[in-house]
Amino acid sequence: MPDQVRHDEEKGELMHQLPIFLNLTGRTVVLVGEGEAADAKARLIERAGGRIVPAWEAGAALAFVALDDDAAARAAAEELRARGLLVNVVDRPDLCDFTTPAIVDRAPVTIAIGTGGASAGLAKAIRQRVEALLPARLGALASALQSARGVMKARWPTPADRRRAIDAALASGGALDPLDATAPDKVDAWLASDTATPPSRLETIQLTSPDPDDLTLRAARLLGEADHIFHPAKIPAAILTRARADAVRHVVDAPPRDAPTGLSLWLEMPTSRRSD
Repeated sequence: MPDQVRHDEEKGELMHQLPIFLNLTGRTVVLVGEGEAADAKARLIERAGGRIVPAWEAGAALAFVALDDDAAARAAAEELRARGLLVNVVDRPDLCDFTTPAIVDRAPVTIAIGTGGASAGLAKAIRQRVEALLPARLGALASALQSARGVMKARWPTPADRRRAIDAALASGGALDPLDATAPDKVDAWLASDTATPPSRLETIQLTSPDPDDLTLRAARLLGEADHIFHPAKIPAAILTRARADAVRHVVDAPPRDAPTGLSLWLEMPTSRRSD
């Protein structure tokens, strides 16, 4: 195996782009071009609350270029980029500083699906599948949880206890299962219930291979919920990237005798056998 390939595999798969949600309300956005493509971008900017101008203006946040001519599109992008703006050039991902994803809108819940410009059709197909899964009132659940923040803080004063209680409620089949269309109506009853904070525990995950695609559904779920990850140094980075970004990593040779508060995981790799 070439050294570079081995190095990339050890580090884990890198994201091609950093997904972010940008607040455009009241901010100026440059939109260069006319026609269907420009109109589509204009609708997107307006939905996000942005103010559209046809050329650079002081205070502009970012820019879109929707021109058919390659040379004109490149020149416009370079001029705007020289002004310090991040630029999206429609249908030319090689000229883009950022791309716009396919969007599932359940305001205030927004789900963005991107392919880094590789295939808008694939992003749309995934969006359609995801959209069919999510109740129309998913945004109402988010708003209800936001309104209940004060009550939740009073009931579960520590952030860790609060997160574990919310995770349990939002789990599949939980009191506030996001796929349950009636979940927004159940928030008050959940807060008034006798639901206890899930106890601290240590779970062991027996990995079958270094490939994260081989994780069981249970292992993937636990990695997404754990507060602490205990693992030997040989655990591949590609596996560790499936854990919560804010989970504390502990590189150790054995599981802890006394696990810290919350959910802790001990990851084990299969022992390789040497043939005689």
